[in-house]
Amino acid sequence: MEPQPLSETLPILYRAVLDAIAELEGLGFRREAAQVRVEATGAYSGPWNPAAARRLTALRARADRLATGRRRRRAGVLERLERFDLNRTPV
Repeated sequence: MEPQPLSETLPILYRAVLDAIAELEGLGFRREAAQVRVEATGAYSGPWNPAAARRLTALRARADRLATGRRRRRAGVLERLERFDLNRTPV
């Protein structure tokens, strides 16, 4: 099976990065999402070569790592809140 040409691969990679950026924004990482967006736009608007594909792949991985870390922290906070009785009156 022949590898996909860059003219087909780069738009798919760029879309994946944009999806990851949207997730970051939804998690409150607006500054990081903006940085990733600037770098992704630069990679996508430059020469369509293997280096651009590697850059977009790395940006997607970076965004995923940030989002995963945030989801883990959020889950830990929610777990602790579930143990706390909000209906309890102070003594």
